[in-house]
Amino acid sequence: MANKQEQVLIIDPQNELKFRGPFTQPVTSYIKLSNPTTTPVVFKIKTTAPKRYCVRPNAGVVEPKSLIPIAVSLQPFEFDPNEKNKHKFMVQTMIVQDSRVNLETLWKEVDSENLMDSKLKCVFEMPVDGDASNLVTSSPQASSDKVDSNEETRRIGELQSGSPDSVELAKAAKEVKYLREEESSLRMDNLKLKEEIEFLRRKLQTAHSGGMQKNAPNAITSNQSFMILFLGTAIGMAVIGIWLGKYML
Repeated sequence: MANKQEQVLIIDPQNELKFRGPFTQPVTSYIKLSNPTTTPVVFKIKTTAPKRYCVRPNAGVVEPKSLIPIAVSLQPFEFDPNEKNKHKFMVQTMIVQDSRVNLETLWKEVDSENLMDSKLKCVFEMPVDGDASNLVTSSPQASSDKVDSNEETRRIGELQSGSPDSVELAKAAKEVKYLREEESSLRMDNLKLKEEIEFLRRKLQTAHSGGMQKNAPNAITSNQSFMILFLGTAIGMAVIGIWLGKYML
């Protein structure tokens, strides 16, 4: 049996992917893939618990001398510190000569001897009460969103216990909070659409370079459909922005 190839990508973190609670909302951590070589490297992310995580992007190409961040979002769940966590991630990679390769076909026909892989164990951590430093998450934006959400909840509680005018303000504040959550969801959908558009663009390039122009019209049609969805999402986010501005004035 041939020796397993050594990983050529620099993967950060190397061994453990940490998620900091509380886990009542999605918690995001990041895997950074760096390619120090002079050839493209394709990658694919796998996990032992696919229903518990959202990985974006979960496959792609790391160009020579470049870096790609992978966002790994742990979905909300009821955390039990006594429950043993066995979740793991595996980063599979392979060197290719042309970054325009058809990834879908490549992974179906891949020879296991050409694969490299790295494994990371998932670690769940809960912040210690009263320790503000433990509230810092892997993403600055995620940390800001969490603090804003907690502050909004506190303000809504104060308003609900006040005068009738305060109660009306509390209702408006609740709607603002709901709209912000919807905006966050739209941002995630927006990211997914961008990845699908990029995948179709690569697929179209591959079809042209391989002399398969007959498939191009179908690829273009799919691309246009996703562009329409992308624009629709952008319009939806703009509407939410207007509503937020209205209630925050």
